[in-house]
Amino acid sequence: MTRLVLLSGWGIDARIWQPLVASLPADINVTTPDWPGYGIRQDASTPKDLATLAKTMADDLPQDALWVGWSLGGLLATALLKHLPAPQALLLLGMRERFTTLDKARGGVTPAALAAFHDAFQQDALATWRHFLRWQLSGEPRPRHVHRQLQALIGNEPPATPASLAAGLDWLERLDNTEICASPPCPILIVTGERDPLTATATPASAQARPIDQAGHCPQLSQPEILAGRLATLAHEHASRTHEDTDPLPRREPA
Repeated sequence: MTRLVLLSGWGIDARIWQPLVASLPADINVTTPDWPGYGIRQDASTPKDLATLAKTMADDLPQDALWVGWSLGGLLATALLKHLPAPQALLLLGMRERFTTLDKARGGVTPAALAAFHDAFQQDALATWRHFLRWQLSGEPRPRHVHRQLQALIGNEPPATPASLAAGLDWLERLDNTEICASPPCPILIVTGERDPLTATATPASAQARPIDQAGHCPQLSQPEILAGRLATLAHEHASRTHEDTDPLPRREPA
């Protein structure tokens, strides 16, 4: 059976995937593991380095699957390719090689803007988290509707420990996966919303799938059917390719 592993981003647990999972075909096996310190794993301590994070997540990130990492989840999943066996493919949703961009003309979040956000978080974590939810939804066609949808899924309090939220901001500031993406151990695909306020536009040399029309940073909420169709196609494609590559018997043409 084709497998998908869906990994959530900063400040939001695995419940954000529920609308998308409901739209996926029945022949796809889907898992939505929480990161340590998030959701049902809030009792788990927050790993302080990638090697420890890899050990913690190893059972949740199998090789025979397409990993889908959204936002911070994509940044971490890419970094973990140095520590875990590579999957069939990795899809980055709303993320590129790094979170921040040095080119203001491409949009996205600059290092200065992220540093200011980090300072605000240290002053008032709850208010800053709530601001972030609205900020990331600002590119959706109906941001207030999607915000209410998100609140219904995760509530009005962060579904993560303060330590895991702080660690996540550190990852967003420090992680740069340019080297891994330049020579990846598996195919790395990029999908963004057409109006994503947090992700810089692609450079001419960047390889990525066509952006999702009328979507921002959270197409799993605003366009779940469209995203589900994209993921199902990619998952089946890479599962079939992996099966062909590992077939122990040569294929024979009929006589």
